[in-house]
Amino acid sequence: MFENLTGRLGDVLSKLKGRGALSEKDVDEAMREVRRALLEADVALPVAKSFIDKVRARAIGHEVLKSVTPGQQVIKIVHDELVEMLGGAEADTSISLRAAAPVVIMMVGLQGSGKTTSTAKIAKRMTTRDKRRIMMASLDTRRPAAQEQLKILGEQAGVATLPIVAGQQPVQIAKRAVEAARLGGFDVLMLDTAGRIHIDEDLMAEVAQVRDAANPHETLLVADSLTGQDAVNVAEQFNARIGVTGIVLTRVDGDGRGGAALSMRAVTGVPIKLLGTGEKMDALEDFRADRVAGRILGMGDVVSLVEKAAETIDADKANKMAERMRKGQFDLDDMAEQLAQMGRMGGMKGVLGLLPGVGKAQMQAAQAHMDDKVVKRQGAIISSMTKEERRNPKVLNASRKKRIARGSGTEVQEINRLLKMHRQMADMMKAMGRQKGGMLSKLFGGGAPEMPPEMAADPKALQKMLPPGGLPRGLGGGLPGLPGSGFGGGLPGLPGLPSGKKKK
Repeated sequence: MFENLTGRLGDVLSKLKGRGALSEKDVDEAMREVRRALLEADVALPVAKSFIDKVRARAIGHEVLKSVTPGQQVIKIVHDELVEMLGGAEADTSISLRAAAPVVIMMVGLQGSGKTTSTAKIAKRMTTRDKRRIMMASLDTRRPAAQEQLKILGEQAGVATLPIVAGQQPVQIAKRAVEAARLGGFDVLMLDTAGRIHIDEDLMAEVAQVRDAANPHETLLVADSLTGQDAVNVAEQFNARIGVTGIVLTRVDGDGRGGAALSMRAVTGVPIKLLGTGEKMDALEDFRADRVAGRILGMGDVVSLVEKAAETIDADKANKMAERMRKGQFDLDDMAEQLAQMGRMGGMKGVLGLLPGVGKAQMQAAQAHMDDKVVKRQGAIISSMTKEERRNPKVLNASRKKRIARGSGTEVQEINRLLKMHRQMADMMKAMGRQKGGMLSKLFGGGAPEMPPEMAADPKALQKMLPPGGLPRGLGGGLPGLPGSGFGGGLPGLPGLPSGKKKK
């Protein structure tokens, strides 16, 4: 969602990094470009103006103009102010369950904003991660099959739903749901209200009646991040009429300009609590101001990547793969597992988007038409091989390659590229395995290193974390895991990204 804003801010701030000293004129020019970038990203005018004033006040102070590296210091100031705009690094954005059971959570929002899906996602998350007993109830009597939709989602997520009684009105359903949750011993009751237009007085009055009947502990506004500036107006209307305690932003994986996320917290004072990052039931992230600010400035979000990896990686498989890598063993079965792991972590775009200093790699991937379809094709190629061929790729002769190409619906050239990529990854694993206390040892233990924002913005900082010689040609060997992240398999290879090296 923040790609355009990230690119614009990156261009502006990169011009400052190479300067030995900054004048007030340099800072003013940079701030003018930053302001233009924010406004083009749909950030509310008062929010953008306040942000620029705060950054400029600090940027022309003694801490920058007298600094050894003023350009890097300005980047840090911009980062810090972005964090404050988004609510602050120490803000508690978790959903509060500190109340007598059943804790009632009411979901509100416009039609089509993703309330029903978000309700099921949050319920599943609380069930699996927090070990709470959840009941969901649909109060949407206007949209056809809305109650049936929540029931089906509940079955998929393994969450109980309130039985449907035809003809009941929303307030009646809310009262019945509270009583059923209390008698059933449920920890949390989630009420999915009907979507409404914020200027529709009748519907707003109805949701206010539901609020009075159910007395929710949390009222979460579900807002579509693709609606841009209007999402801020929606938040203001709902907060004024009903009282909102938190915001859930959906479709964050879309191509919206990101202004809603930057403006909503500052304009309403209501914290953003969750981000919906896809259609799948597990595509939900906690909102952390410092992490989102890091993504906007192209610094990556290594912590979220490690957390995502920890949730998706099978510990036993990871340990076995770690032991094989230490011995310098890396066959096509291992590579297939790495490709599958990338898919579970959000695909190539999802992984690249959380790594610092790889914005250019994302652009190269787009220009080379490299996407998750390529990764799926590579998985199909490996699946079409026999066990012997996967364990010993050297036996693959021309006739075997033709058979595999027919079986996977690909071309022989694609198989050759895959084998070359595997050789590069295998060579890297062997080299890493020979290094005492080197990169491989960092992959499988230790804590994630702290990296200041101004360091993360510098690609050289990322380069220092990679093995001698950097990544294999064309990034074919992929990123071999996050240093010190403590998870075993590392990150899968990123196929065929241009290396930037000229052929002789």
